[in-house]
Amino acid sequence: AAGGRALRWARGRAPARGFRASPRARTAMPSWVIDRYGSNEVLRFTTDMMFPIIHFPNEVIIKVHAASLNPIDLSMRSGYGATALNMKRDPLKLKTGVTEFPMTLGRDVSGVVMECGLGVSYFKPGDEVWAAIPPWKQGTLSEFVVASGNEVSFKPKCLSHTEAAALPYVGLTAWSALNQVGGLNQSNCSGKRILILGASGGVGTFAVQLMKAWDAHVTAVCSHDASTLVKKLGADDVIDYKSGNLEEQLKALPLFDFILDNVGGSTEKWALDLLKKWSGATYVTLVTPFLINMDKLGVADGMLQTGVTVGSKTLKHLLKGVHYRWAFFMPSGPSLDEIAELVDSGKIQPVIDEVFSFSEVPKAFLKLEGGHARGKTVINVISRQ
Repeated sequence: AAGGRALRWARGRAPARGFRASPRARTAMPSWVIDRYGSNEVLRFTTDMMFPIIHFPNEVIIKVHAASLNPIDLSMRSGYGATALNMKRDPLKLKTGVTEFPMTLGRDVSGVVMECGLGVSYFKPGDEVWAAIPPWKQGTLSEFVVASGNEVSFKPKCLSHTEAAALPYVGLTAWSALNQVGGLNQSNCSGKRILILGASGGVGTFAVQLMKAWDAHVTAVCSHDASTLVKKLGADDVIDYKSGNLEEQLKALPLFDFILDNVGGSTEKWALDLLKKWSGATYVTLVTPFLINMDKLGVADGMLQTGVTVGSKTLKHLLKGVHYRWAFFMPSGPSLDEIAELVDSGKIQPVIDEVFSFSEVPKAFLKLEGGHARGKTVINVISRQ
């Protein structure tokens, strides 16, 4: 991936360029922010959000054309993960008395590069790009956002900004679980039996398509009203978790080589029994207590408790002949490069539930909060995408 990205950078890209001050210097911009944690009433529109600044040579400023919402935005609005994220924002506690507010939510962005730092040689102003911004940085429900060049990739040519904004965060989360943590790739998936729990959400719909692109056999679990969508995305078998005892339905099927769990909860108690023993079969869950532990116990005790939990579970299941893993979203421009190639080749498509205008951000949050979305909730920051 790194070699391919280097070749793409070299192909007609501008030489390294520094930050250029705009003739009409700006200090503020429109943005949706929160000033405290809570429910939907904490969302506030402002035209006075501080304009992003390039602090490091590898950063770029992106003019946001479209963004989208993810469950993490709901969680962050309510304060979930604040302890860990604030530690990441200021690990040495140098900013005494400074808080994370006003905070801009939103992780996904599709837009156009406006400015580049001194160390950026692979993008230039005017390039159409997409990215998923890490949750410890200011988000994308804003006119502009700053990102590390290593988090950014060229937008798939076949997608509009509205379509492209639906993919980066869920795509990178699924990529982390399946490829980086699970070890699956294009050369080792053929014929493998993959089970995806929670297949109709953003991560699930992406995971189904990625596994089919890599020639795996996919069994998807979702509700009946989402089965048509999931089958259209390529799933070989679709199980309705409401149609009977899910555990018994899955035990009636041949054992699996890999399980991706987007649901968590009680499923973890029985799902690992569905794996082939002593064959390298792996269970990866995206539902972990890491941030909750740090919120409840503090940084040191939270990390210790988390380490003990994952260590004991890993050992317990290893002794039973299967691998147990946790996975998290990881920002990565090179991974987005690979995803963009799959999108442009027609193997992965965005799944969008509803599109809202920039003025309708609170309404979009309520939509996401209502659950049962079939795909992503997208925000058009610039109209006519």
